[in-house]
Parts: sequence; structure tokens; C-alpha cells
Amino acid sequence: MSIPNIITLGRILLVPVIVWAIASSQMEIAFAVFIVAGVSDAVDGFLAKRFNMASELGALLDPLADKALLVSIYVALGIWGAVPRWLVILVVSRDIMIVGAVMISWLFGKPMPMKPLMVSKLNTVAQVAFAALVLASLGFGFTPVPYDLILMGFVTVLTLVSVSFYLVEWMRHMSTIEPHQPPA
Repeated sequence: MSIPNIITLGRILLVPVIVWAIASSQMEIAFAVFIVAGVSDAVDGFLAKRFNMASELGALLDPLADKALLVSIYVALGIWGAVPRWLVILVVSRDIMIVGAVMISWLFGKPMPMKPLMVSKLNTVAQVAFAALVLASLGFGFTPVPYDLILMGFVTVLTLVSVSFYLVEWMRHMSTIEPHQPPA
């Protein structure tokens, strides 16, 4: 158990705290915890790379922590009414499709290499920025127009482009599977 992995596990443990804060209308707390989670993500990544502490466990836990955090925040904000539900459905559906495609590739004995695409990294940045803006505006009582609409547009477009790229890549990868021939 390396220090970056412990930090990542800590970030996963922050997920229910943020969901509680949003559900309890404690948006200042939700925003502060979100900032702590973001800083912890940067710190664990820095430590893993700078001090050669990268591990297989960390390679799995880090994106899991990021997705758990973002999906939970989007769902909580969607239920709270601060984010349009169609956007929540889009963000969550993208992640479900990607995880489902990875699981299917494993079931067929053809696991896909997990390499994030640049558009996926941009998508994550847009999702984080939008969530932070919404939490900050709710916590500190300001109206984020037009920045909320601009970021929501980026999240929408990048989510659609990202899932499209992943699905094309997955279909290309899976098309090399040999059909099962029944015994003669």
C-alpha cells in the first residue's frame, strides 16, 4: 500500500461526504470537499510519477475514484435540481457504456488496453470544471451565467465525442474475435 494509493482511497471515502453535503444543502462543505478531492488527485498523481510509486492497484483505483466522485456529484446535483437531468443521464450513461464494453471484452477473452484518450481527458476537465462551478455558485450564492451554459455545452459535446471514440475503438477491437465454431 503506497502513499498515492492511500490518498486515492481517501478520495473514494470523500464521495459519501460530498453526497451527504449536497443532499443536506451544505453546498459550501460540498465545494470544499470537492476541492480537497481535486487536490488529492493531483498530489497522488504527482507522488506516483515523481517518486516512482505507480502501481497496478493505483492504475485501477485512481480512475475508479475519479468516476465515483464525478458520477456521484452529478447524480446528487441532478436529484437536487441544480444540473439538468438529461446531462446527468448523458454523463452516467457514458461511463456505464465504457465499463460495460470493457467487461464484455474481458468476457470474450479479449481485454482492451485501458488508455485514456485525449478527448476523454478534456471531457473529465470539463466535467470537473462544471461541477465545481455549480457547487461554488450554490455554496456562495452567485449566478454563473453564461459560464455554466458554456461549460455545460463543453461537457455535452465532449461526452458525446468521447463515448463515440471509445465505442468505435471497442468495435474495432472486438471485430477481431473469431466466431465460435460448433464441433462437427
